[in-house]
Amino acid sequence: MAIHLFGAAVLLALARRLGVRVFLTAAVVPAIVLVWAISQTGAVLDGDPLVETIRWAPGLGLDIRLRLDGFALLFVLLVAGVGVLVFTYSRWYLGDDPRNGRLAATLLTFAGSMLGLVLADNLLALFVFWELTTVTSFLLIGTDDTKPSARSAALQALLTTGVGGLAMLAGFVLLGQQAGTFTLSEILASPPSGTVTDIALVLVLAGALTKSAQAPFHSWLPRAMAAPTPVSAYLHSATMVKAGIYVIARFAPVFAETMPWRPIVLTAGLASMLIGGYRALRQHDLKLLLAFGTVSQLGLLVVLLGLGTAQATFAGCALLLAHAAFKAALFLVVGVIDHQTKTRDIRVLSGLATELPALAVIAAISAASMAGIPPLLGFIAKELALEGVTATEVPLRVLIGGSVVIGGMLTFAYSARFQLGAFGRGRPARRETGQVIERPPVAFLAPAAALTAVTVVGGFFPGALDWLVRAGAASLDDRVGDAHLALWHGVNLALVLSAVTLAGGLTLVVTRRHLERLQFSLPSAPGADRAYDALVGGLLQGAAAVTGFVQSGSLPVYLTVILLTVVAVPGAALALGTSWPSSLTFAHTPLQIVIGVVSVVAAVAACRQTRRFSAVLLLGVVGYAMAGLFVLHGAPDLALTQLVVETLLIVLFMLVLSRLPGEFPTRSRQSRVVAAWVAMAVAAFVFAFSLAATAARREDPVSNAYLERAYPEAGGRNVVNVVLVDFRGLDTLGEIAVLAVAAVGAIMLGRGRRREDLDRP
Repeated sequence: MAIHLFGAAVLLALARRLGVRVFLTAAVVPAIVLVWAISQTGAVLDGDPLVETIRWAPGLGLDIRLRLDGFALLFVLLVAGVGVLVFTYSRWYLGDDPRNGRLAATLLTFAGSMLGLVLADNLLALFVFWELTTVTSFLLIGTDDTKPSARSAALQALLTTGVGGLAMLAGFVLLGQQAGTFTLSEILASPPSGTVTDIALVLVLAGALTKSAQAPFHSWLPRAMAAPTPVSAYLHSATMVKAGIYVIARFAPVFAETMPWRPIVLTAGLASMLIGGYRALRQHDLKLLLAFGTVSQLGLLVVLLGLGTAQATFAGCALLLAHAAFKAALFLVVGVIDHQTKTRDIRVLSGLATELPALAVIAAISAASMAGIPPLLGFIAKELALEGVTATEVPLRVLIGGSVVIGGMLTFAYSARFQLGAFGRGRPARRETGQVIERPPVAFLAPAAALTAVTVVGGFFPGALDWLVRAGAASLDDRVGDAHLALWHGVNLALVLSAVTLAGGLTLVVTRRHLERLQFSLPSAPGADRAYDALVGGLLQGAAAVTGFVQSGSLPVYLTVILLTVVAVPGAALALGTSWPSSLTFAHTPLQIVIGVVSVVAAVAACRQTRRFSAVLLLGVVGYAMAGLFVLHGAPDLALTQLVVETLLIVLFMLVLSRLPGEFPTRSRQSRVVAAWVAMAVAAFVFAFSLAATAARREDPVSNAYLERAYPEAGGRNVVNVVLVDFRGLDTLGEIAVLAVAAVGAIMLGRGRRREDLDRP
């Protein structure tokens, strides 16, 4: 992770000198990580995870504890391996652009954040890296900030995943408090239970589902296709969108049996799988087709890794690897098509196979793997998925299995739509305009070809990847046992369902024109994208209305809002549960009653005055009455301070008011009534709060310590003087400074007023 940050800084500094080589230079960093991860496979496969702890804030339970086990190794190899290919590909796709340095540095920072996320063994550290991926993805999606669509897409991704991240943080805090630790491996080894834990898991799932673009939060992913294609291939197929999958996979084997887990996971996953597959069949833009296909595939991953059973977990790890290979390859293929033809519209692209045959072969293999056609890695993962969801211990296995079969049919159909739409027979419109399609350089095709090779090798020789999938699944669930990847498992239910899936998918392909007409003839149902737009629009309108009210430019309105907030917020806590004094004394002497009556009369009279000077003088009467109460309670020093401060304030008021009109502006009866009610509410709150404060004392007052220590330590019998001079001398010094500044200000105001009078003719 540190090497990624260092590399990003170097790229920013040397971007101009490196030019088109900036992405090739960036590829060195994930290549180093890839070599390091491979060197650690021996220990990890032996069941000895690599653990490293960096002390950060132990008092907060925040340590950067990193742990490389089998599942983390699977993700590290994906992040680093696909990262090398994407950076290499970007050199040919993006060419020489002044913004490449910033893009490469941001993409490298994202890769480091993703590595930190999958290696973090502390929930709070995991959240820090989680948010780093959110911020960097926002910057990457909005790379072309001159386009409104890119800015809007980046903002939607930030808001959706950011809100989910905050929910996840709350869940992590609750979970850590319940478990007594924030170390993830310790929580999973000894999981807490109870209502608070259930709430925490719901919050964690909220964050995971938003990050992985699951219904109803999936609309941000298709819009994120405004990002450059290398960003889409890296973030939205192989890495970022799988961050939520990673969290679900970590928690599922332990918490799948808790009440809220499976209903949430299965509902969101199955809905995303079917909605994404259906929406993919409606798309003409190749990137959007793959984006909705990603939503569908992520839904299947959520179902598999969220079930919490050993078979489903193993199948989920296999599909995780297969999906990263074929989907990243297809995104890179789309980038080549867009780069060479300047379009991604399948209504224009028909017939590319004759002009770009090598690219057509790469796309065909990857699309076939996505469709689950043997003998490719996607087929093996699909069969394992069908086995996992139809196992006897899976609840509602008929419903889940049937949904996965339907989702597989849709996947086959949109895979065929991708291949036939881009490379099938037809007479493309570009030929009529005389456009010539140049064949891309071999180096431009190499990254997609390498990912396709993984799909082919994993299909024909599943043992080459079996160790990695098994290590990842075993680190999640030790019940995985001897599960393994194989092209042929014999004639079983999974094979039958796979044949049904292929037959149904082929039927959809044959009848695709009728299906397309039917789709576009149906009315558009309210979607998540419309819901997001309506929600954001409503929030903006509401914010404008509230701002227009509370920021009207009226001082009385501002004061009303502030005072009502002061009353409402602590007042609610005061009303819910407060201890009150057991006995109250109205007054100790008759003179206190007299002074109290004078204060009330003066305050009410000040509120009814129309002239400013009269109001100030009456307020002064209230202040002097308070000084009288201090005298009656045996505090002459406080009374003297009150008299001095009150006199000074009256003088300052007079000097300021001398420059204002003599009378207050006329106010409507309605505003006076509102002001009166607000004033009474504040008075009632202050009165109640004062009573509650006097009854809230649980310890001896600090004044007892002052009384005991005044003479022995300070040699003074006047406790007040000792407190002012010795115990709280700095406070007294500050008060003297305040009074001195106020006095200087009053003198300067007086002199300024006098000079004006002398200069006046």
